[in-house]
Amino acid sequence: MKYFEVTYLFKGRKNTKILRAQNRMDALSIAKIRLPGIVIKIIETSAPVEDQLKEFQKQFANTLLKPKIKIDNLISSIRQLGVMTNAGISIHDSVKEVTKTTEDKRLRAIFENIDDALNSGQSLTEALSVYRHDVGDVTIAMIELGENTGNMSESLLKLAKILEEIRDNRKKFKSALRYPIIVLVAISIAFTILMVYVVPKFKEIFAKFHTQLPLPTRILLFLENIIHNYGWYLLIFIIGGIIITKFLYANNEDFKRGFDKYILKVYLFGKIIFNATMYRFTMIFTQLIAAGIPIADALDTAVLTVDNTTIKEKLSNVTVSVQRGMSLSDAFRDTGLFQGMLLQMVGAGERSGTLDTMLEKVSDYFKMRFDEIVDNISSYIEPILIGFIAVMVLMMALGIFLPMWDLAAAVKHG
Repeated sequence: MKYFEVTYLFKGRKNTKILRAQNRMDALSIAKIRLPGIVIKIIETSAPVEDQLKEFQKQFANTLLKPKIKIDNLISSIRQLGVMTNAGISIHDSVKEVTKTTEDKRLRAIFENIDDALNSGQSLTEALSVYRHDVGDVTIAMIELGENTGNMSESLLKLAKILEEIRDNRKKFKSALRYPIIVLVAISIAFTILMVYVVPKFKEIFAKFHTQLPLPTRILLFLENIIHNYGWYLLIFIIGGIIITKFLYANNEDFKRGFDKYILKVYLFGKIIFNATMYRFTMIFTQLIAAGIPIADALDTAVLTVDNTTIKEKLSNVTVSVQRGMSLSDAFRDTGLFQGMLLQMVGAGERSGTLDTMLEKVSDYFKMRFDEIVDNISSYIEPILIGFIAVMVLMMALGIFLPMWDLAAAVKHG
């Protein structure tokens, strides 16, 4: 909805009123009904401060407090829809049945609204598009494929399989991160305990030296001072930073674009996100091509399933290049996202008429690279963890014992 400032003449005086409407013509129609007198001028304007604040509160609540659909429940519902439509039951009746059986409250509410939308003449894709944030772009893309090809049951069953793979990849990634996270948390707790209970004891001793303390000791005392005096503020700052980052990522396009570009450069995590994203894109693209969807249309739909803005913008250019007559392999080469071996496979598939087969192999390659990194993530991270622990232990040891050695040396020479 947009905001319009309406200037109207009533009893010889000019007045202004802010109205909400989809466009200028709608604003004019609303003004004629609600406002007395003659409408003189309508201009688009920014939202009032109160409305901006209410919208911000709504977005913030939706981002942090809105219940999310459990992917297992979504998979179960999608598979149930696929089985029922395969048995010849209409999609409308299938949706009604799924609404009754699903245990997820959020999912049940969505299917109830979809049922109403289907009754009003909307397609399943149109009805689900309103809940894109809840069910995901992959779900929308595969259901649209089912409606375009007339084989909804097959698309739904494929969708359930795809969602299972996405779920398994997430579980594998979280499981792989569990070990390094536990180690980091344990180190952080141990370091905090030392700073709170051990270092203050030595601080009293160091205060009696009346000499310039070594650099490691000064660093240690500086950290102790921060934790002792500002520890709770620091914790609140960290938690607040995480919440704000999550909110901005969900609601600010510029922030999301910058974050997505940066995360691809982060050690290890960038490769994981890249390969997982490319695997999802090529997998959906392969399914669409195999179903006989034109390349340009298949690209448009597959690109919608890409979450990372940087990768999405590069893949969006492929559609434009293909529409101008460029081969798919050349268009992929211009993105810089595909290795030479993969481009050769795509080119061979174009020339031999087996593009879907070759794209499936490309998809398998990205899946293999993702699995390889995630399965060996501990071996990649362990050297960093060991180095981090070594630095902390060395700093603690030098910070505490260097002044002692200096004191002992001074006493000995004295």
